[in-house]
Amino acid sequence: MTKPTDEQVTAAPAAGFPTEATEATLRASRALLGIVARSVADALDVVTLPQFRVLVVLAGAGPLRMGVLAARVGAVPSTFSRTIDRMADSGWVQRKESPESRREILIDLTALGAQLVADVTERRRRQMAAILSSLNGDQQRTIIHALELFSTAAGEPAPEDLLTLGL
Repeated sequence: MTKPTDEQVTAAPAAGFPTEATEATLRASRALLGIVARSVADALDVVTLPQFRVLVVLAGAGPLRMGVLAARVGAVPSTFSRTIDRMADSGWVQRKESPESRREILIDLTALGAQLVADVTERRRRQMAAILSSLNGDQQRTIIHALELFSTAAGEPAPEDLLTLGL
């Protein structure tokens, strides 16, 4: 299944629009957003949300050229280097030469940056596990199936494809 286009997402609902499914999905998204917000709250004491996004992208993709990294996080390349300067000065990222070209500089996580992402991810995992453990096995399998269907319909890559993409 392909990812919905912007036109499909913003189009007016068609007759028979799945209101019950939409409302249930919105309710679940609020719960998930709450988990995400709680898991990242401590990290936002030491980095900004855009800086944390940079760390997450680097944790998934590995070292990237400045322009590629800026594009992945939706930043303006001309001002993005200042963000990276601040993050490097604080010890979250480092600049290093590309193994392919000494003229090319890559941005990479430091151990400190990697640890921050790992800590947030672990908090998120614990919170989700606590919620899911309150459900029986059949309910957990139902959630797994529903979330896999939703992720596919939204155009998210399958887990095995993420490894291929380096994410």
